[in-house]
Amino acid sequence: PHDFLKEECAKLGFELPPYGQYGVGSIFFPAEKSVREECRFILNKHIGELGFELLGYRVVPTCNDHIGATAKSLEPWTEQVFIRHKSITDPAELERKIYVLKKYTTHFIGHNVEGNNGDFYFVSFSYKTLVYKGQLRTDQLETYYPDLRDERIISALALVHSRFSTNTFPKWKLAQPFKYIAHNGEINTVRGNLNWMSSKEALMESSFFSKEDILRLLPICDPAHSDSANLDSMVEILALGGRPLAHVMMMVIPEAYEFNHLMPDYKKAFYEYQASIMEPWDGPASICFTDGITVGATLDRNGLRPS
Repeated sequence: PHDFLKEECAKLGFELPPYGQYGVGSIFFPAEKSVREECRFILNKHIGELGFELLGYRVVPTCNDHIGATAKSLEPWTEQVFIRHKSITDPAELERKIYVLKKYTTHFIGHNVEGNNGDFYFVSFSYKTLVYKGQLRTDQLETYYPDLRDERIISALALVHSRFSTNTFPKWKLAQPFKYIAHNGEINTVRGNLNWMSSKEALMESSFFSKEDILRLLPICDPAHSDSANLDSMVEILALGGRPLAHVMMMVIPEAYEFNHLMPDYKKAFYEYQASIMEPWDGPASICFTDGITVGATLDRNGLRPS
């Protein structure tokens, strides 16, 4: 919602560049102020280190009057950070560089900030998508975030998800949706998928990322996160690595093609080739996805989870 953000940032004393020339990160900061400011110091340092200019921060208005006691006890401090790159003007290249900044900062803070306890979290960081989420019921979302009741919040698409976590204890950062997907189901193969990814990281190379940036990205997945969060991380790296989003989803969640006599040979060949690159993320699931340009949905290979 560029016009909304431009007006709100002007009130705070800084001006946003045209759409596509800046990134906005939505961040859950730790509630403890001293830990929060240490995280902010590191993020600001990395912004400059990777060739970005910090434009400013915006505290996201929230109202916790109606949320549950458990959610309130774990409530993060939510801000948006606005940056632009000093030399990159192509939006797709900007998106990839923002991704490097996001992963690099997340890993560094996770390993070096005492008292963080995994609370620092980028809800989203992009030039084209913005996520609002939390440990909330559906009817609490727009009361918690007054932004969502503002008529200036305009978007070409919206992806909304409501679900209770079934295989991890609920956390603010593990609420749906993630950066690319909203996932309703289980990934039963997640341990094998994570081991596969870990074993391939030493072989990673890309024309879009320097060797130094690839090192900043690793590890791609995190065993401490949910199956949904890790699937999102896989979709993110494959999409930013140059594949169309539909291609990515067909890689990670292929159809059951081996004994499908109605499927044309060229499509079977596509799936056979992708199977040589990565194992499917398998389990009963319905998944909606977007990169901010394309939006779509897919079922698990056996169609077990209704959508």
